[in-house]
Amino acid sequence: MDLHRCAECGSGDFDRQHRLEQHGDDIVAVYEGACRQCGATRRFAFRMAEEIPPPPPAFGGSEPSQIIDPGEFAEVAFRISESAGIQLLNTPESEHYKLRDAVAYTVAAFEEMLKFLPPGEDSIPASAFTSEVGKARYERDPGNFDRDILEMTVRRARAVLDDIDEVSRPPHTPQ
Repeated sequence: MDLHRCAECGSGDFDRQHRLEQHGDDIVAVYEGACRQCGATRRFAFRMAEEIPPPPPAFGGSEPSQIIDPGEFAEVAFRISESAGIQLLNTPESEHYKLRDAVAYTVAAFEEMLKFLPPGEDSIPASAFTSEVGKARYERDPGNFDRDILEMTVRRARAVLDDIDEVSRPPHTPQ
């Protein structure tokens, strides 16, 4: 929802209410509310998979998203990882735990990209990129969507997360 700005004013901010609806055999998660900037009604409806999704920060089940393409996941992952990386460099190790959620979100977004790799293929096919953002990101550097690059990126992001867990704990957390 944050990736798709208000069609009226371009704001990403809206007060959303969540409900589940039954549409035939499908359960649909509906998020609806007014744009905070212009008041336009924003509505998103997602068909729920039969598989129970993992808890956040994971994005979904074992299948690739039908809503967000790999380029959009890349856009989010790289933006957040760059910001968190700069903050990690400028924060004492003892306070790195404050950035854990952002890094975990980044790991989840990178892991989500791997789901778009067809079995036995070495890269995500161009046809998987369906959004303007995703297509543009793929066209800029299709090599970033090769299996070996994606797997290396996930390993590096997980290593940062593991390092945070090793060197920094919130106050009052047992070692």
